[in-house]
Amino acid sequence: MDENEWLAARFEQHRPRLRAVAYRMLGSLADADDAVQDAWLRLSRSDADQIDNLGGWLTTVVARECLHMLRSRRRRREVPFATHLPDLVVIPDGDLDPEQEALLADSVSLALLVVLDQLTPAERLAFVLHDMFDLPFEEIAGIAGRTPAAARQLASRARRRVRGAEIPSPDPDLARQRQVVRAFYAAAWTGDFDALVQVLDPDVVLRTDFGTARPATVVRGAAAVAKQARAPRGGQLRPALVNGAIGTLITRDGQPFSVMAFTVAGDKIVRIDVVRDPDRVHRLASTLLNQAERTMG
Repeated sequence: MDENEWLAARFEQHRPRLRAVAYRMLGSLADADDAVQDAWLRLSRSDADQIDNLGGWLTTVVARECLHMLRSRRRRREVPFATHLPDLVVIPDGDLDPEQEALLADSVSLALLVVLDQLTPAERLAFVLHDMFDLPFEEIAGIAGRTPAAARQLASRARRRVRGAEIPSPDPDLARQRQVVRAFYAAAWTGDFDALVQVLDPDVVLRTDFGTARPATVVRGAAAVAKQARAPRGGQLRPALVNGAIGTLITRDGQPFSVMAFTVAGDKIVRIDVVRDPDRVHRLASTLLNQAERTMG
């Protein structure tokens, strides 16, 4: 193995963690991959023998690139993910590889990613690196260009905003989640309004993302959400895991129609996130079907 192959092999050992950091920072898988690729390019041009802590060095490079991307978004005034959902990590139900396990930790729920996008870039950096990845404030300060005390304050402000959002904690039992979601679909398919209300939390929130060309919609309350829950004609369900929770790819007449992600807590559905953006749904469906084929092969 030559020096380049050796360096590439070492980098690949760190890739899953780097991608997890970048995804939490950016909420975009494509941007996360770009940040990780930037770290590889910088490493390949550096004197690796002079790097004492490769993992720490790479994390710093990725974090700085993510901070730059977040600031650029704000300057361009992109459509915020608070309105349109962040990228979903969708895989066949029950199939997890180590990299996906790193991405699908409890701390990377869709609800949390939406809240994180409401933070300032510096607050998000401090919260993600300290609260999710245990980096000391001295290191965060160097990345953010702040003092350690200021970095601590950034993380504290971010933490208060995350706690104030009252993000629901999903049931850790996926089997129980499946039972609740199946009951939801059984009631939706038969149009049983009362059964739908029974499986929904009284304060359930249904958010539907139609893409950047149309504002997202938000429906609140069990009765209002139950009225929206109607199975599409010719619809079929393909079970999936969406950001670690039970979800579904829905096809209509054989074509991808929507992706749904459920948050189940206390045997009730407390949140439903739906993607109806045709481009995103087709990409997610393609990824899901390809992964399923590789598993079967």
